[in-house]
Amino acid sequence: MSQIDYCVKPGGKLSGTFRVPGDKSISHRSIMFGSIADGTTHVTGFLQGEDSLNTLRAFRAMGVEIDGPNEQGEVTIHGVGIDGLKSPATSIDLGNSGTSIRLMSGLLAGQAFDVELSGDRSLSKRPMKRVTDPLALMGANIDTAEEGKPPLKVNGGSKMQGIDYTMPMASAQVKSCILLAGMYASGKTCVTEPATTRDHTERMLNAFGYKVETTGNRMCLEGGGRLTACDIDVPSDISSAAFFLVGASIAQNSDITLQHVGINPTRTGVIDILKLMGANIELQNERLVGGEPVADIRVRSAQLKGINVPEELVPLAIDEFPVLFVAAACADGQTVITGAEELRVKESDRIQVMADGLRAIGVDATPTEDGMIINGGSIQGGKVHSRDDHRIAMAFTMAALRADSDVIIEDCENVNTSFPDFIGLANRAGISVSITG
Repeated sequence: MSQIDYCVKPGGKLSGTFRVPGDKSISHRSIMFGSIADGTTHVTGFLQGEDSLNTLRAFRAMGVEIDGPNEQGEVTIHGVGIDGLKSPATSIDLGNSGTSIRLMSGLLAGQAFDVELSGDRSLSKRPMKRVTDPLALMGANIDTAEEGKPPLKVNGGSKMQGIDYTMPMASAQVKSCILLAGMYASGKTCVTEPATTRDHTERMLNAFGYKVETTGNRMCLEGGGRLTACDIDVPSDISSAAFFLVGASIAQNSDITLQHVGINPTRTGVIDILKLMGANIELQNERLVGGEPVADIRVRSAQLKGINVPEELVPLAIDEFPVLFVAAACADGQTVITGAEELRVKESDRIQVMADGLRAIGVDATPTEDGMIINGGSIQGGKVHSRDDHRIAMAFTMAALRADSDVIIEDCENVNTSFPDFIGLANRAGISVSITG
């Protein structure tokens, strides 16, 4: 495959009313839970990015009949029940998706059959001991490659026991993995997290009729239950909306409204942080859709100011930091981010890659072990490398709005994992971006 680069012209202002693609976290879970539910689950607004399509293909490979997605993002899943999955003919390739491999390792740990979960070059470097260690405590038998990296060989037939697990670090993927394994374990499984993380798994299991008890940062469920099919309307992904929240904040004379965005309180750190920086963001038409809070978000230009980002907001905005670093680069004064060491083990080392890219376009950015110190000021044109990370590529697209000449972003193929038609939507909104390479 030839390399895809973006060329973004400086300037531009954002305007209009539009909807970004469906939430990736909810799209993944809708396929997983619909597949093991009793009955037929209908999904609308499904994200047709590579990551969630890889999850869909994985469950098809395990014998689940899934219709769609059609152009409107409608998917119909004919559930096979909690014990109805079948052994796939070959290894399951999950591409770039960390969510898929971590959640599925828990869901598959208690199955009767063996299955191998693999991925692309980037996924093969990501740490999996954080899920395989607690799963081993539950009785799972999972082999990994060197240093606990993928591929994962999940050996079937394990007798799983519920555990009471205190997580060493905040991670929704790890929490979800253990809870999904707990459905196949005898007795009760409880997870306590050190800080609040996204709760889509708990909300959706409850929507499917599988009871999860939540007390503060402690979640418990009993093994041996069943899921009942339901309808899911996937809201727009706040992680995808975040690029336009920042873009409209930093580009002069901008005024946009993003429709039907999920504003789950475990995901709105990006809004809270931008508001602390002085952003002009207004939530309109707030409502509940399938147990998830949704709103239309209006954003207008504002002069941002540097802040010390409160550490309690960091886990609630962990995927949005690449574009928040861009907001900091456009703010008056200094922004300090700490407590974000998790960014070093994402699709790329997002602390180092963002610092390198910001410095390449003239921004004073100093990476630290767990974050970054950014002195806001002017942005120059230049060339940056996304390191094949979709969120890095889209973040620097927004940075070009304030650059003094063209910004070239190398290696942008992976934008399709989370945001199909990003280029089309960006151009319609008022950003001049073209594909080269």
